[in-house]
Amino acid sequence: MMHRTVISRGHTLVEFVIAIALGLVVTAGAISLYTTQRNVFEHSADAIHIREAGLTALTLMGQQLQMAGFVPADVVRFSSPPALFGCSGGRPTGADDGVACEALPSHSDGIAIRYVGDNISTWPSTTGQSTDCLGQAVTDNNAALGGQGVLVVNRYFARVSGSTGEPELYCEGNGKAGSAQPLVEGVERVRLKYWLAGAQTAIDAAAVTADQWTRIVAVDLCVLVRGAPGGRRVRYVDCDGVSALGADMRARQAFWRRVAIRNHAEDSL
Repeated sequence: MMHRTVISRGHTLVEFVIAIALGLVVTAGAISLYTTQRNVFEHSADAIHIREAGLTALTLMGQQLQMAGFVPADVVRFSSPPALFGCSGGRPTGADDGVACEALPSHSDGIAIRYVGDNISTWPSTTGQSTDCLGQAVTDNNAALGGQGVLVVNRYFARVSGSTGEPELYCEGNGKAGSAQPLVEGVERVRLKYWLAGAQTAIDAAAVTADQWTRIVAVDLCVLVRGAPGGRRVRYVDCDGVSALGADMRARQAFWRRVAIRNHAEDSL
């Protein structure tokens, strides 16, 4: 009878070390790939959020600027301050017919937009009244209208929220005085320049005299939107066309739009 000798061999220490090293390499590669993909996803999501915020802000303000000076055809008697009033580095404050400017830490420009509202030019409230930019009912605040419409005054500006610490686009409507509410998160600054009839360049609000507000025929609107912390400094171009490098590890992007004042009529405002 023949006996077969079986020799059992275990793994050597060198083989064991090599296996561990290969495992670590694979694990490190997987972690690196995951981190890279996650960073790409976060940056893409932040870019989408910035773009949506910028376009939404331009749309909301652009629509209101196009309404500036609007008076319904059935309103035969109407007297009002100019359709527009702007502030450089500040927000419009005070009474609707005597707006002044209050400086903002954000250095954002502000604007007050006036027009006559009815149930066609604005969304009617549950009680059938005209509404401001916040959906608040505006009461009959101009006896000269004879009940045919109301004077709507919407004021836009950007500032840092006291509750979230994030910059936001605000609107204050005259449906309820002092009721400014945030509309779009991330809007760090609003920049406005005005075109006078026959002018060759647009000017800041500070350069527009009191009697020139009725001569505004177009507005250059820009909003600067800030994204979420991204762990890296990002270069951007601001609303004045100046290239800057963000020091707070957040991406930024400026969005521009020129809006024609469709209801411009110097002798009717």
